[in-house]
Amino acid sequence: MEAGKRRVVILGSSGGNLRSQGGDEPAKLLTEIVKQLEAAGMEVAGAQFVSAAQPMDHATDQTQAALWSLDDSRAPVITAEGVLGEINIAARRADADLARQVAEAQIDGLVLVSADPGDTNKLTVQAAAAQGLPAAGTGGTSIAGAQAAGLNLVAVSGTIGSTNRTRAVSYASGLAKYWKLKYRPSLGTAQAAGGQGESPWRRISIRGSIVPAIPAFIAMALVLAVSKIPGMDGLTPAFDALIAGIPIVVAIVAARKVSGMDEIGAVAGAVAGILAVNGGVIGGLLGGLMAGILVYYLMSKTLAWGWPVTTANIVSGGLAGLASGLVIFFLLAPFTSWLGEAVKNGIEAAVGFSPLLAGAIAGLIIWPAIMFGIYHSVILPLVLVEMSEKGHSFFGAVDMVGLVMVSLGITLANIVRPRSSGERALAASGASINFFFGTFVEAAYPFMFADRKVLGSALAAATVGGALVGLTGSEATAYLPAFVAPFVSTNAWGLVLSMVVAAGLAFTLTLLSNIAALHKQEPAAA
Repeated sequence: MEAGKRRVVILGSSGGNLRSQGGDEPAKLLTEIVKQLEAAGMEVAGAQFVSAAQPMDHATDQTQAALWSLDDSRAPVITAEGVLGEINIAARRADADLARQVAEAQIDGLVLVSADPGDTNKLTVQAAAAQGLPAAGTGGTSIAGAQAAGLNLVAVSGTIGSTNRTRAVSYASGLAKYWKLKYRPSLGTAQAAGGQGESPWRRISIRGSIVPAIPAFIAMALVLAVSKIPGMDGLTPAFDALIAGIPIVVAIVAARKVSGMDEIGAVAGAVAGILAVNGGVIGGLLGGLMAGILVYYLMSKTLAWGWPVTTANIVSGGLAGLASGLVIFFLLAPFTSWLGEAVKNGIEAAVGFSPLLAGAIAGLIIWPAIMFGIYHSVILPLVLVEMSEKGHSFFGAVDMVGLVMVSLGITLANIVRPRSSGERALAASGASINFFFGTFVEAAYPFMFADRKVLGSALAAATVGGALVGLTGSEATAYLPAFVAPFVSTNAWGLVLSMVVAAGLAFTLTLLSNIAALHKQEPAAA
């Protein structure tokens, strides 16, 4: 027991409507509540939570169920499993123990999550009511029963429209307001000093908001490639719909990340993204970031004012998305659209001025960029912005040729002629991922960092491969299998040539370096 901290217990069940809104994941539900209560400076003294395989309003005594509690580290654990009839018996025993703690003044407050004040939580609720303890809770039937028992409810709401996180925030906010504790919702894993949550401003990340949307960009590129096959031009409207929808995807990712409010943040991002479509991917990004920030503050304020969590969710998700989207729609869309077009035109102008030189420079810098952290923060966003404008990218092709294929060539050389027996297995794993999945170029790092000649080989091969990309006018995307990439390219044969030359050159130079190193080792061994 921590001196001076308010001690709270969590009572509840997976409920009826709750089960479809997070109640079917008891571990996540309880973890979120514990995190928010601790962020408000409270101590979680225990939990008694009954989860069932069906909604409680349809469950029977034979329904599979489990009783959850918290271990010494406040992590959720299952203490009993079986049919609901048996679990309810175990829950009543736990209820009696918690009621005793309440009567002995060891508990200061309750959190009710679709609890059962008439049965499995009856004794604890009655004891808390007798002691005048405050309680925060959700679940219409649960709250009605608690009110009838005379419990002092300081924050109540239904379950509709809520999430595990927003419900947990509402519990912590209600109890913190009652006890006059300072509270800011905890959104990240790392806590700031004083147990306070991380500000949404600190969660803003261009890379973190755009890169997770890569699957949508790849889907768009694949549809574009297939639509160019004779007889498949009917897919062109599908490509147009996908490219128009990219800002929405980016806005959803950005708002969800910045707000830290999961589904509500995603909804706000979707609303903002729909209104930001004319602003392109940059408009979607800005709309999502603004929506995420507004969701956080609107949720915090409305709950601090004592609004029901359902209403707080609707206001936060709806108004945050609407306000942010309208700002983009009426004010910023022309600028963000121009900026996206400028990125595309700037790259095209550079390539048009000297395709060979532009490709060679791009290939030369791409390995240092990924080694020093510039790739993911600068080059990859450029790839995605370029793809959002036309469905393919010059830098995407350089990525595939200069990184993936060069890594493939280096690892293949270490399969054919490794410097030690252990290197062959390491190289084989990396080569297979490079070829079949178009990622994990870091597989070449052990060989590049062990010998500067291999590092130089990688730079040389990437430079030559990049030059060929520019010379052949190839544009494509990365993060695809090596044998698929040419089909999404603007010049399939040009990209194949670039890929084969880059991989072949990296393979040959690395193989020669390995053979030379092995020859040097032979006299020493003799």
